[in-house]
Amino acid sequence: MTNSGDLPSSDLSYRVLGAAFEVHRALGPGLLERIYEACLYHELIKRGVEVERQATLPIVYNGMVIDDGLRLDLVVEAQLILEIKAVETVLPIHRAQILTYLRLSGYRLGLLIKFNVERLTAGIQRVVL
Repeated sequence: MTNSGDLPSSDLSYRVLGAAFEVHRALGPGLLERIYEACLYHELIKRGVEVERQATLPIVYNGMVIDDGLRLDLVVEAQLILEIKAVETVLPIHRAQILTYLRLSGYRLGLLIKFNVERLTAGIQRVVL
């Protein structure tokens, strides 16, 4: 699960964010992460965006592949990791989590989207490796 190392186009980020805004507009804050993840997945599919839900990221440890390693919430167009949160506060560990996912996957860009906010613009963090 590695890519070419190029950053995704701004058009892709724009389409993803448009879908996230639609989900947040329809549902509002206060639900579980898995609900937002499922709805965002379906909204992206509806918009013709290629997306993988709960993508497995194997871990290589001491030369051994550990298949039951990590699960990425959403991977968009094999270029962009989306980490969905429904917490009150995004902590430094959440940012560290997505940075680790980027480093281990070879992707360069991730979006940390916190849906538990009044205005979704306050809940979006762009994370670049």
